Amino acid sequence: MTYECYFFSYHCCMNAPNLSVDFFFEKENPFQPIMKLMRDLALSCNLNETLKWGCPCYQLNNKNVILIHVFKEYCAYLFFKGALLENDSMLLVQQSENTQATRQIRLSTISEFKKNKAAIKQTILNAINVEQQGLKVTLKKTNEFPIVEEFNIKLLSQPSLKKAFNALTPGRQRAYLLYFASAKLAKTREARIEKHIPDIYKGRGLNDEK
Repeated sequence: MTYECYFFSYHCCMNAPNLSVDFFFEKENPFQPIMKLMRDLALSCNLNETLKWGCPCYQLNNKNVILIHVFKEYCAYLFFKGALLENDSMLLVQQSENTQATRQIRLSTISEFKKNKAAIKQTILNAINVEQQGLKVTLKKTNEFPIVEEFNIKLLSQPSLKKAFNALTPGRQRAYLLYFASAKLAKTREARIEKHIPDIYKGRGLNDEK
């Protein structure tokens, strides 16, 4: 097979890129060359490209499978149901101890991407298989998350606040509980709680647009 035929055959197997996502890969940053390779690999797995939370997201039947995002020290694939994937290659990373469903594959050099390309693609295919089977990650219930003393006192002393907090979606509740608990100092926890009490009353989540 000639190079020209191989090139044509390879790209016929790829889903087309979404032009509205091009800007993300055109932004100058140290990982731009790697992210373009990551994009090609995702599209070669017959996933549809869209934009979610300002990042390229790859879907199967409108269900999120992976997302590409960039940080100061690395860029990464985010697997939405990564907790269900086998990690024989040891590439999948849990971002924090409180992260439940998602996992990352972090990359910082092109050589790192090329070295692990086959394993990365297999992980993407495994993620697609998980989505095709309709599998779901079993998440901890909200009442299994610790409530810091400062917030618990507020809830006990202000029934209206407790009612407003209980009216939030489980995801919004968990986000607040984790955010409050992540502060090491009591004064920091108190400041965070006071700042977000108005948002809780308005039914807003921690990261909802104001």
